[in-house]
Amino acid sequence: MEKKVKKTDEQWRSALTEEQYHVTREKGTERPFTGKYHDHKDKGMYVCVSCGEKLFHSDTKFDSGTGWPSFYKPHSDGKVAEEVDQGHGMVRTEVICSSCDAHLGHVFPDGPRETGLRYCINSCALEFEGQEDEEN
Repeated sequence: MEKKVKKTDEQWRSALTEEQYHVTREKGTERPFTGKYHDHKDKGMYVCVSCGEKLFHSDTKFDSGTGWPSFYKPHSDGKVAEEVDQGHGMVRTEVICSSCDAHLGHVFPDGPRETGLRYCINSCALEFEGQEDEEN
């Protein structure tokens, strides 16, 4: 496994916007239909806003109607980790970046038939690298 990206709270706060920090470090959620990538259709790679890890390819993105970018699988095995989230009076599966432990969103078992999964991800937890910038 690759080395984990570790920063102090002060370093995270200076590297991220207030909203990015709230979502990725404090496990917040952006409001639906407000994120810059919920209706984004360009080809390329979605990467972690905190560390740049490649997380989801645009080919796996689909319109779930939920107001958040949704993907049916990560870019490759081991790029995202899952943890049980029992907050807000429910049990969900949280999705985090395997490299820096940034909270990304949640995964649900109601996705398209390719995998049956819906990775529901906060736009502000992502950056986008267009196809022409993308490395294989």
